[in-house]
Amino acid sequence: MSATSEAPSGAAIVTRFAPSPTGFLHIGGARTALFNWLFARHHGGTFLLRIEDTDRVRSTEPAIAAILDGMRWLGLDWDGDAVYQFARADRHAEVAHAMLASGHAYRCWMTQDEIAAQREVAQAAKQPYRIRSPWRDRTDGPLDQPHVVRIRAEREGATTIHDLVQGEVTVQNAELDDMVLLRSDGTPTYMLAVVVDDRDMGVTHVIRGDDHLNNAFRQLTIIRAMAAIEGGWPEPVYAHIPLIHGADGAKLSKRHGALGVDSYRDELGVLPEALFNHLLRLGWGHGDAEIIDREQAIEWFTLEGVGKSPSRFDLKKLDSLNGHYIRAADDARLARLAAGFLPFEARADQVDLLQRSMPALKPRAANLLEIADGAGFLFRTRPLEMDADAQALLEGPARGLLAQLHTALDAVADWNTEALEHAVRQVAEAAGVKLGAVAQPLRAALTGRRTSPGIFDVLALLGREESLGRIADRMTASPGDDTDG
Repeated sequence: MSATSEAPSGAAIVTRFAPSPTGFLHIGGARTALFNWLFARHHGGTFLLRIEDTDRVRSTEPAIAAILDGMRWLGLDWDGDAVYQFARADRHAEVAHAMLASGHAYRCWMTQDEIAAQREVAQAAKQPYRIRSPWRDRTDGPLDQPHVVRIRAEREGATTIHDLVQGEVTVQNAELDDMVLLRSDGTPTYMLAVVVDDRDMGVTHVIRGDDHLNNAFRQLTIIRAMAAIEGGWPEPVYAHIPLIHGADGAKLSKRHGALGVDSYRDELGVLPEALFNHLLRLGWGHGDAEIIDREQAIEWFTLEGVGKSPSRFDLKKLDSLNGHYIRAADDARLARLAAGFLPFEARADQVDLLQRSMPALKPRAANLLEIADGAGFLFRTRPLEMDADAQALLEGPARGLLAQLHTALDAVADWNTEALEHAVRQVAEAAGVKLGAVAQPLRAALTGRRTSPGIFDVLALLGREESLGRIADRMTASPGDDTDG
């Protein structure tokens, strides 16, 4: 298959996402999964999932579960069952032994002291270190002694990769060393396992971070060796994507918001469609489009749209996107999700109340936490605790205004926002003050806070009995009562 075209005519596209389960699904991994998923879906191909769990010490079941959960939450469904790399160790070793038998690999008895001595010589000469094993051309080593199996890499000439993102990249073969295929305990290395799994899974396109670009040249040595031995080892098409940086251009870290996907969902209240859209725009674009849904993304996605420069993860942009998708989301769905951020387990009737409040709450919210926080006044018990700002609004002439509001609102026959607004405005006109001078102490009395959704929405959502009761509480409370600091 030629690497110079994105999808050769008539070829079945197969991509894969191959995370190591040593932690949660982080932002960089999620974007890699997304680009592989979109490329496969755009071309009507297959998207596979492989869990690279060969590091038995660091690979954990909770991490595997978190990766699968994060992908499902983002809607990145994979085809077939997930493949677990560790379970294929015998197959990896089989390939190494085939290379050993054919002369494309050799046994090496170099000790760690010998390797360290070579490295010191290279460092003293200010040269990059490349292993040069004295066993490369020897076959008289003691088989009963610990040793590794190394590939016999080409030392002459150069290797060129036609990368769909990076373009044509060439490395001199002299820069590559004889990497280990099997460790001294007989277990396969990452480099070997990846190549064997990709070939056996039929992967046609390897799309991953550009920190793996050097690995591609090393992995090609295995592919070409096996192609010479038995054929049927096609070289994949490579696409190495620039890494993600923080908004300040520095390497992405936790201070930039580099959290696990689950944290954006469970701690920051981000919707999956918002994170999907933000990840998509990290290094890829389609004209000036910023808001891109799943169907458009599948239709538009090509690797030609991936830039060569690092992208920047910006939490402010994510907040903006999330606010857009919150405003567009179904109210019942938002209520169910926001209920999970309340400081108590919501009853069915409370979730129903949340749903009714969504038209008032979601236009002001950037995330589900803000929806839950904005809805807090609905579930507070009387008498309300007042924050300091709210208490300040209830001093001076405010108490007299509350008495007038109580009388006016008690006379409202049809408790709806239009009638409530009319009643409140009449009180303001009679008192000779602007609407805000009435609305602010009313808001404090009803919510215990200085800010809230629109005051008429608050009245309508609380209902007649609760609204009048909260106003009456503040009319009779002593100054400074019920503050929370």
